Amino acid sequence: MILTRLTRAAAVTALSFAVTAAIAEVPAEAGTVLARVNGTEITLGHVVALRSRLPAQYQQLPDEVLLEGILEQLIQQTALAQAIEDDIDMRMALSMENDRRAYLATQMIERISEQEVSEEEIVQAYVEALDGFVPDPEYSASHILLETEDEALEVVRLLEDGADFAELARERSTGPSGPDGGALGWFSEGMMVAPFEEAVMAMAVGEIAGPVQTQFGWHVILLADMRVGEPPALEEVRPEIAMQLQRARVEQALGGLVEAAEIERLETGIDPAAIRDGGVFDR
Repeated sequence: MILTRLTRAAAVTALSFAVTAAIAEVPAEAGTVLARVNGTEITLGHVVALRSRLPAQYQQLPDEVLLEGILEQLIQQTALAQAIEDDIDMRMALSMENDRRAYLATQMIERISEQEVSEEEIVQAYVEALDGFVPDPEYSASHILLETEDEALEVVRLLEDGADFAELARERSTGPSGPDGGALGWFSEGMMVAPFEEAVMAMAVGEIAGPVQTQFGWHVILLADMRVGEPPALEEVRPEIAMQLQRARVEQALGGLVEAAEIERLETGIDPAAIRDGGVFDR
């Protein structure tokens, strides 16, 4: 309901402007009453709280559009809630308990996450990560991709007779790297299909291997160079480190709260399939 109303700025009426103007004449307070539904008050605080939870695209709408749409949404919700308030069954009551519990838990997590991670913590985590960093070898290879094994064997013979690898790649390779002399650039383990990768990792620099079959065809491979991978710079991984530290902070706080709580897990003998039994509310 609210999303439809908020996307139709033309639906803003003169009444909404009058309400906005009236609010502007007095200090904005959470308890300022904007509407009543059968005596139940809807305040500015209700509107502000709901606005803060809207998706980002709706946050950018003009204030008068938001005020009109949110107030109308709250009026409709209040009327609907009042209609069922005297007929709340156990399932509904327990669902509301779950919703309240989840909301409060989320707010606690956000409160913990609001504590900024310091530069010292980030640097320390980065240094500790470097201590355990094991560099991966990286490979620079070229290949000539052919449709049949016989074509690949012919290329191998030509290379053994002194043909230039890059020239043959440009002339005969069916792969997209052919125009570049077959050059694939630098790659590390896991970036190529298994048979190709296994062949490269078993080669020495300057060696030619093949034919090697993959799902793409038959490859003749030249290992041009190898190097040891470098650890990423701090600036490259700073956001990831900060996120990991925040997550660890939340997990630590959660663990502390659970450990400090008095928790009883009761042995009931209930069949786990009972979680699918909607009839429990009728017993």
